[in-house]
Amino acid sequence: MFDALKIKNECVAWIRDFFEKNGKDCNAVVGISGGKDSSIVAALCVEALGKDRVVGVLMPKGEQHDIDMAYLLVNHLGIRHYEVNIKEAVDALLGAMPEGLDVSAQAQVNLPPRIRMATVYAVSQSVNGRVANTCNLSEDWVGYSTRYGDSVGDFSPLSFLTVTEVKEIGHLLGLPSELVEKTPIDGLCGKTDEENLGFTYAELDVYIRTGEIADKQKKELIDRKHRTNLFKLQFMPCFKPEL
Repeated sequence: MFDALKIKNECVAWIRDFFEKNGKDCNAVVGISGGKDSSIVAALCVEALGKDRVVGVLMPKGEQHDIDMAYLLVNHLGIRHYEVNIKEAVDALLGAMPEGLDVSAQAQVNLPPRIRMATVYAVSQSVNGRVANTCNLSEDWVGYSTRYGDSVGDFSPLSFLTVTEVKEIGHLLGLPSELVEKTPIDGLCGKTDEENLGFTYAELDVYIRTGEIADKQKKELIDRKHRTNLFKLQFMPCFKPEL
């Protein structure tokens, strides 16, 4: 049985300990999308450090249809926040690509989250910050993140918690239900996470924790995604010479 209160309290203590050891006077800087993960990470940081030491960074690419949810979160928590529109940066980089290079669709999809992470770090280094990673175990399990985009950070409160568990903690933190239960959309191509993945987070979470899943095809799909994306969670392979 998942004890959300126990895990929430332990996570808050862990964040405090991280900052005690890795930036006693630093601020937690969180990229705010308006989804559950960034909302819950920000709320955990507020409980751990106080709202004056948490900074939100909102990063629409042009018009963001649900940016009101991001503002709902920062206003609910009462945290300092900045909005940086990344559209011009994305367009400029794509426009600077050399003639004759056919920039792949996947490269175009993954460019905004990489620019967002560069933006979060630029803000972080300007406000004496440490960047929070907002990925959860369910997403990481099947590689549902952009390498050197939303997959990185200086500390990660949710990496060993499934979506189901994260949502329990979100409700416990007193966040507005519309943030915790918001249908997750990848923010890249406009589809929901579950449309892209081919299975629900509920199915995935049960499989991660128990190894049980009724649909054999979905089991094979999850296993394949897990296998092929493990490199995202591992340290970069390095040649070590015999000296």
